[in-house]
Amino acid sequence: MRSIRAAAVGAVTMSLALAATACGGGSSTGGGSDDSPKTLTYWASNQGASIEVDKKVLQPELDKFQKQTGIKVKLEVVPWSDLLNRILTATTSGQGPDVLNIGNTWSASLQATGALLPWDAKNFARIGGKDRFVDSALGSTGAAGKDPAAVPLYSMAYALYYNKKILADAGVAKPPATWDELVADGKKISAKGKSVLGAEGGNVSENIHHVFVFAKQHGADFFTSDGKPDFTNDDIVAAVKQYVDLMAKDKVIPTGDAEYAQNQSVSDFAKGKQAMLLWQSASSNLKSQGMSDSDYGIAPVPVQSGTPGTGTQVNSMVAGINLAVFKNTKNLDGATKFVKFMTGDDEQKILNTAYSSIPPVKTAQEDAAFNTPANSVLKNTLGTSAAALPQVASESQFETTVGTAVKNLFADAAAGRAITTDSVKAELEKAQQQMPAA
Repeated sequence: MRSIRAAAVGAVTMSLALAATACGGGSSTGGGSDDSPKTLTYWASNQGASIEVDKKVLQPELDKFQKQTGIKVKLEVVPWSDLLNRILTATTSGQGPDVLNIGNTWSASLQATGALLPWDAKNFARIGGKDRFVDSALGSTGAAGKDPAAVPLYSMAYALYYNKKILADAGVAKPPATWDELVADGKKISAKGKSVLGAEGGNVSENIHHVFVFAKQHGADFFTSDGKPDFTNDDIVAAVKQYVDLMAKDKVIPTGDAEYAQNQSVSDFAKGKQAMLLWQSASSNLKSQGMSDSDYGIAPVPVQSGTPGTGTQVNSMVAGINLAVFKNTKNLDGATKFVKFMTGDDEQKILNTAYSSIPPVKTAQEDAAFNTPANSVLKNTLGTSAAALPQVASESQFETTVGTAVKNLFADAAAGRAITTDSVKAELEKAQQQMPAA
């Protein structure tokens, strides 16, 4: 498990170097050209159960766009394990796609490279205006006070998915609302021979998403108000320890999940191997793996006590995918048309239905398809109890360094090594040392 540390550190080093280049592959004028008006390249992130599923979802829509505009879109679905490094490489080489998906948490970091088209008032006007998008989605499009680096495409929130039969067989009448309840319920579920809660301990992004929420619930932030990393304060250490202790001490996360990094926990849940799953908008993924909607329920992610809300009651990060355009595109007009097409009401309904996500476009979000009981949990979370990850230039390094620290701690837990306050703090100190100077 420790062999991955070097690769992660290499990714961070690369991130730092690229951020330092500032202008990346974009032009200093802030605009591309229309030298290739009949073609576009599009890097899509892997949203479905597999890359092939994504191609089946997206290709008919790209064909529709071509029929409407005469512009052919060359699609590549990029796995999450490769996406950030592919994008960072493109920002310096200038050899990127015309349009691409970015995880919304990366917006400020990629904005700092200068390689992405800024979405100023003029550009937003070309796709129908900024006020079409919900505020929570716009909050994860770049640093405050700057024109967004991208446009919201899919909105997501974490929820607790639970297998109704497993809980009932264990005598658990309702899904846990607090972490103490989850641990207590876990003992009953384990006694029946089932795993309790799935996790992706080898996935740095998943790790960050969860420890960010735990930090909020402990009243802590990973960065100070002036944007400096503060990974080793006592509340952050306690938050990270509480998450890893779900495996190390509470025994609700199986030790085998320390190596999971490619949605294996989702598959375990779909196959009835485990009782609960913390995931972003998982319904379409579960359906594609043969799990019936009637087999599971969806509840808010647990909090320390009480009910979800703001401040220490936050129970999700504002998850989602943004759509960005490289400034040096050779089809600026076509790229803008493509963004308008993908964020149009009709496409928003089609795509967000396919991925069980929530449209970030207000009018599409009001459609009846997004007001089912399952979606109401996600919408309510996004509207009332989700918080955006830090919109700072070093956010991608933060994800990599702290996500890797948590990965290392899960590896220790799986190997039976003690997870102490000191061992957690030591990993976080290493992570902080790898961050760029403020």
